[in-house]
Amino acid sequence: MKVFLKSIALAGLLTLAACAKDTTRPADEAPPADTGTSSTTTPYAGPSAGDSVSSAAAASMPNIRVIYFEFDSSALNGEGQTLADGWAAYLSANANAKVRLEGHCDERGTREYNVGLGERRANAVLQALTSRGVSERQISVSSFGEERPVSEGHDESAWQQNRRVEIAN
Repeated sequence: MKVFLKSIALAGLLTLAACAKDTTRPADEAPPADTGTSSTTTPYAGPSAGDSVSSAAAASMPNIRVIYFEFDSSALNGEGQTLADGWAAYLSANANAKVRLEGHCDERGTREYNVGLGERRANAVLQALTSRGVSERQISVSSFGEERPVSEGHDESAWQQNRRVEIAN
């Protein structure tokens, strides 16, 4: 059973590695827009006979620390769920590790609304992690609303980058 769980954790981490930041894109360019098409990846079918996973691989911290959201939404998309899987595996394997989930919004909407939306986004990630077995004691939640944009632009490209939850430790 332990080998199976470790294999699942490794699969999540490998998925995160495959989604690693595109270093060929300039830093000021927006991430690619969600086209609404589904991924063509093959679903994980479980471990094969003889598969083994080292506990060091299962416990390594994911390198992706940002989960993006759609406009006026706090629902995690497929990529957000995959990132939550990787962080849940890490936090479950490292009971003393703690993270802070920081919710952010784009500039549209009132300050009060955006603080609330940022908090709902951070709480959605919290719920995704705790539903995967992570202790709430390992997680804190805060919202900055529109106050800390990563992109100062006033167009969809900038807004897309600012609709996020950052995972800090």
